[in-house]
Amino acid sequence: MKKSRAIAVASAALLAGGALALIRSTGWLASLGARLSGERLLRARRSPQWRDGRFVNPMATRTLVPGSVGKMLRRQFSGGEIRYPRRPIPVERRRTADFETPPASGLRVTWMGHASALVEIDGLRVLTDPVWSERVSPSSAIGPKRFFEPPIPLGDLPPIQAVVISHDHYDHLDMATVRALAARGTVFFVPLGVGAHLERWGVPASQFHELDWGEEATLGDVRFRCVPSRHFSGRLPRENATLWSSWVIAAPRHRVFFCGDSGYFDGFRDIGRQDGPFDVALVSSGAYSPQWPLIHMTPEEVVEAAVEIETRLLIPIHWGTFNLAFHDWNEPAERAVAEAERRGVPILVPKPGERVEVPHTPDARPSRWWEPS
Repeated sequence: MKKSRAIAVASAALLAGGALALIRSTGWLASLGARLSGERLLRARRSPQWRDGRFVNPMATRTLVPGSVGKMLRRQFSGGEIRYPRRPIPVERRRTADFETPPASGLRVTWMGHASALVEIDGLRVLTDPVWSERVSPSSAIGPKRFFEPPIPLGDLPPIQAVVISHDHYDHLDMATVRALAARGTVFFVPLGVGAHLERWGVPASQFHELDWGEEATLGDVRFRCVPSRHFSGRLPRENATLWSSWVIAAPRHRVFFCGDSGYFDGFRDIGRQDGPFDVALVSSGAYSPQWPLIHMTPEEVVEAAVEIETRLLIPIHWGTFNLAFHDWNEPAERAVAEAERRGVPILVPKPGERVEVPHTPDARPSRWWEPS
C-alpha cells in the first residue's frame, strides 16, 4: 500500500512538473503579468483610487449582480442568441503603404477590431488597446477566438509612436502585441500599476508612462491625459491590483476620446466639460449584460455618454470581434445606430480596416455591413 501510494505521489509530482513546464513554455505564467512592489506599490497606495489593498471606483460598483453565476451558466448553453457571424465579416485589408500619406484633415481612424484602433492625429500614430493575438486569453489554445484576422499583420504596421492601454484585461492588454511594438520603440501610456506587467515583458521603463486619473504626459506636442472610467481590472488571480481608465488624446488641432471599458457614470459629463469637445470618440459598445450592468454600457448608454463628453462623431468599438457576452454578435451596432439616429448624434460604424477621415460626412444611408445578406 505504501509503495503504491508513493508511486502515485511521484506520478502526480511528475504530471504537475510537466504541466508547469508546459505553462512556462507557452508563456502562461508571463502573460499573467506581475504584482506591484517597491515604489510602484507605494505610489498605488497614495492614489485616491486605492482603498483596502486594491483600486476601487469612486461609486459603489459590483462586477456581477448577486445570483448571476447560475444564470450565466444556463445562458451559456441554452441562449438563443446568434453570437457568431454566419458569413465572413467584410474586412478591408491594409498595407504599410496605405499609411504613408498622412490624412489631409490631420485626423484619421482605422478600426482594427474590438478596442484596437489606429489613430493618426496631427502627425502622430497612436494605437488603442492593440490586440493582434488569435485569442484573448493567457493561452493560445483556449479562450475567445477572433471572428476575423486583423486587417493588417502586426509586422506590416507603419511606425507606431504611441500606444494607450485602458486596463489589463486580456482583450485589452495582449502580451505578444506589446512585446512586438515595444521592440520597435513604441511609447506606452498606461494606467497606474500596469507598468509592472510591461516591465515583466521586457519593456524598458523609458518606454512607458504610468499615470493615475487626472495625470498626463506628452509625446512631442500631443498630450495624453488619463481620465476615469467605471470598470475593474485583473489578470487572474489578482483583481483590481491595477487601475483602469479612459484616455484623452489632445493634439494641437484635434482631440480624441478613447473610452476603453466602462459602465455608465456621471464622470462622462465632467470629462466633456474639462477636456471636450472631441472630434471623435471611440466608445466601447459591446459585451454588455443584465448580469454586469455597472461595468459595461448598453448601446443606448453609449450614445448618452457620447452626448455628455461632447463629441462631434461617435465610433462604437469593442464589438464584432470576439464572443464575450450573451447577445447577438451584431446587436451592439444595430442598437447604437438606432439610438444615435433617434437622438441626432453623428455615428459611424466602419468595417474592420476601413479608414475614417475626420471630419466625416456619412452617406445619407451608410452601409450596414453587419446585417445578414
